[in-house]
Amino acid sequence: MDFNIKTMAEYAAEGKSPEVLFWVGCAGSFDDRAKKITKAFCKILNKIGVEFAVLGQEESCTGDPAKRAGNEFVFQMMALTNIEVLNAYEVKKIVTACPHCFNTLKNEYPSLGGNYDVVHHTQFLKTLMEEGRLKVEGGAFKGKKITFHDPCYLGRANDEYEAPRVLLEKLDAELVEMKRCKTNGLCCGAGGAQMFKEPEKGNKDINIERTEEALSFEPKVIATGCPFCNTMMTDGVKHFNKNTEVAVKDIVELLAEAEDL
Repeated sequence: MDFNIKTMAEYAAEGKSPEVLFWVGCAGSFDDRAKKITKAFCKILNKIGVEFAVLGQEESCTGDPAKRAGNEFVFQMMALTNIEVLNAYEVKKIVTACPHCFNTLKNEYPSLGGNYDVVHHTQFLKTLMEEGRLKVEGGAFKGKKITFHDPCYLGRANDEYEAPRVLLEKLDAELVEMKRCKTNGLCCGAGGAQMFKEPEKGNKDINIERTEEALSFEPKVIATGCPFCNTMMTDGVKHFNKNTEVAVKDIVELLAEAEDL
């Protein structure tokens, strides 16, 4: 990228603290597809002058997959390591593009001594928009049909349905809702650490079921707000050989494209 992203250590060395800490997450750091989401988010924050930092090599997994897979011991070890780092930097506010990290940092860390104001990137961008700092014009997507897949850990687990849709509406696109959406949403098939294993035998994989529902509306874009959902929906679109006709994108990527960043 053509700009420098500072770490918390660099801010601390200057005796300063950023407006917000961007928690990148494992997917956003290591998965080639999810890295594009990380870059798009950073480009937007940089463009509008938000002072943000990352932990860099001091960040490790939140422990979400370990906890969901039932290994509470490993989860607590990972969480306590992260909390020690976060508290040492006196972190107050955290933004993340991963609903799994968001849910864990927001709901699981307080009982272990990690109390932070944690927001999902769609919530953060919606707030910036309301404050007049972020202006979204959706010329590139005007009239295009977009359907949004609710990530479980953003929607049903944390009751956030509005922020992603407010941002999508700003793109001047035609937003079509799937039958199973919001409180009635269907998982992409990656939750509960299922992302990291093959599915059990059955009649149909969950992501195929979900993608089938999305494709029935003939959208140009399936929008997501989670790197795991992105992977599962992309695989589903490829299964139906629609990957040249239908794009699977994170909301922040759509905003970055609209701004031509």
